Amino acid sequence: MMKTAPQVSIREVGLRDGLQSIAHTMPTAQKLQWLHAAYAAGQREIEVGSFVPARLLPQLADTADLVAAALQLPDLVTSVLVPNLKGAQAALDSGAHAMLLPISASHAHSLANLRRTPQEAVAELARVCAARDAAGSQCRIEVGLSTAFGCTLQGAVDEAEVLRLLQACLDAGADQVGLADTVGYADPLQVQRLFEKGLSVAGDRLVCGHFHDTRGLGLANVYAAWQAGIRRFDACLGGIGGCPHAPGASGNVATEDVAYLFASMGVTTGLDFDALLALRAQLSKWLPGVDMHGSIARAGLPKTMREAA
Repeated sequence: MMKTAPQVSIREVGLRDGLQSIAHTMPTAQKLQWLHAAYAAGQREIEVGSFVPARLLPQLADTADLVAAALQLPDLVTSVLVPNLKGAQAALDSGAHAMLLPISASHAHSLANLRRTPQEAVAELARVCAARDAAGSQCRIEVGLSTAFGCTLQGAVDEAEVLRLLQACLDAGADQVGLADTVGYADPLQVQRLFEKGLSVAGDRLVCGHFHDTRGLGLANVYAAWQAGIRRFDACLGGIGGCPHAPGASGNVATEDVAYLFASMGVTTGLDFDALLALRAQLSKWLPGVDMHGSIARAGLPKTMREAA
């Protein structure tokens, strides 16, 4: 268990971002085991699923059951992804603590992923915020600005457009915003520059970095965002996950590797490595044939870190 308050928070998104990219549908009982084991490993924010039509993502059809179970775990922030007002209403009905709305900075990605323009997505966000307020709910609404660093469909994404959308999301009522390298195009200098500019627009409401390791720069980009002042990151156990519009994507940064990055610098995350690696080993059995990524599971912790623990 945590001895000191974490200096960096890692939100586990494997139960949503990881599983939605895999054809195999994990049984609810196994998801619940994952949820409880992640909590036992010190995870205190978990994205447990997404309220999308089951015909589109049958892998996530049991999200309401996962939310109900997660709400029973003390001090756990239970979050879900929602694509629109209908999904947001389901999230409100479920009692989830937070909902994440993805809005693409890339016009082409927005049309492919959400079938609406970025501006239409912001208008939908405003309707979601109004519905939340009308319901008297305390559910936190966070926007993840995807393809903020580039897009496989569109190519370059103008930083000015990213910053404009950041402001538009806040004006529409979002409580918090984050930047996502959905397709693994970002480099560390770009990440630090855009987060610094984003913080000048959004201040402490820019709270999260979401990185994919498609081209091997995931951890370097996490570090760059941390240097810019970000203290909360998304990650997937085993580095699973990906984007349907990113051919060759290797997945999200691995939870255990992100935890190691910060532990190696003396920055606490509250996560237990032995518990994480045991859960990863179990996950590989639950998902036979699914590639797992990351380095710590292969190499182990350095002897120096073990001795210092």
